[in-house]
Amino acid sequence: MKERLISQAINVLEENFQPGGFTIPCKGLYPFQWKWDSGFIAIGQAYYDVSKAKQEIATLLDAQWDNGFIPHIVFHNESDTYFPGADVHRSDLSPVSSKKYKSTGMTQPPVTGFVLEEMYRIAKDKEDMFGYIKSQIDKVYDNHKYFYKNRDVNDEGLVFIYHNWESGTDNSPIWDDIWETMNPPEYTFERRDTTHVDASQRPSKREYDHYLYIIEIAKENNYNDAKIAELSPFLVLDPLFNAMLIRSNQALINLYTLIGDNDDKIAQLVKWQVKSIKGFNKKLWDKNLGAYVHYDLRSDEPISFVTSSSFSPLFANIPSKERADILINTMMTKFGGEDKYLCASFDPESDRFDPKKYWRGPVWINMNWILFYGLKNYDYNNLAERVKDDSVELIEKFGFYEYFNCKKGTEDAGYGGGNFSWSAALLIDFLNN
Repeated sequence: MKERLISQAINVLEENFQPGGFTIPCKGLYPFQWKWDSGFIAIGQAYYDVSKAKQEIATLLDAQWDNGFIPHIVFHNESDTYFPGADVHRSDLSPVSSKKYKSTGMTQPPVTGFVLEEMYRIAKDKEDMFGYIKSQIDKVYDNHKYFYKNRDVNDEGLVFIYHNWESGTDNSPIWDDIWETMNPPEYTFERRDTTHVDASQRPSKREYDHYLYIIEIAKENNYNDAKIAELSPFLVLDPLFNAMLIRSNQALINLYTLIGDNDDKIAQLVKWQVKSIKGFNKKLWDKNLGAYVHYDLRSDEPISFVTSSSFSPLFANIPSKERADILINTMMTKFGGEDKYLCASFDPESDRFDPKKYWRGPVWINMNWILFYGLKNYDYNNLAERVKDDSVELIEKFGFYEYFNCKKGTEDAGYGGGNFSWSAALLIDFLNN
């Protein structure tokens, strides 16, 4: 079974690999290069084709802006199957954007630091991978420097996102109350996603109006972070985003220590790390919920819901052992029933939960991968195995889908894009660990 599944996963990745040296998330629905997708994809590729894994990350980092920013989509090719495309995002409006590539002016969770460390762990030829990492690591460091310089508005080690797409959890119920504070125009546009996927599994037209409105504000201000921080109606501290940054900080510390002769960069990373972990535990912990939550900088108050993002700090060793125990108890109480696969993306006990709709409830393989390693950090090894087994079972039963129904006994429980790259890539890692 293991060999067959790995072979199928490799086929998915090979089918989605493009001549330009990058992998699309899936055909039709997502025809370009996505930032955090590429990170997870490279982890899987490192097991069977190191050259492709190296190319994947190098191609992404080649699109970095002059200020260290890495966009969430790089438009390497022309395609009319995705909206909004390069002509809507207009990255050229920023004076520091890449002159070589069209892209978006927003980013995604900063996974690239720990991805380099994972590639080193997986690589059989350590010397070869070490040389590659030395050639790329400063770009990742510059990306972290960008975040702390431009996105930490309160100087507390926590960086903001200005668009729900930056979170990676696009239409989470977390954002519903923010949409209530906005009244964007009704834009005229042709959706492309709903021609590939059942519309009931995707964000609504009105949600897209909000998404486009925030982009328009950013464009009017030439993607200037200071102006965005001042004017964007959406300004959030996201636990997943910040946990990925903290985990990647640690990876860079580890890798620079291996490389040697980088004392200044290591010292700076350690300063960021100390401030970020302290700020994270102080500001994003909700004692009543027993979980980490999002924080709305516009209303200056927490957004008190439990999501799969709430558990991502385990991956970055952010909570104390005592707090980790509380967090895992919250997860098992709300998400962990025997009738469910771990781990739903939103609290199944909430009236906002929807097991079929994108980030409003389904299980995502990348979040399970983060949870698996997070649980292992705190020696919850049996629970980590359950998360892994649930992930493998979902893919084996239903295929390499983008997301899955968390309710056991559901027929056709795979949703979104089929032959989805990070589901394939991370399955390869699961089956090798």
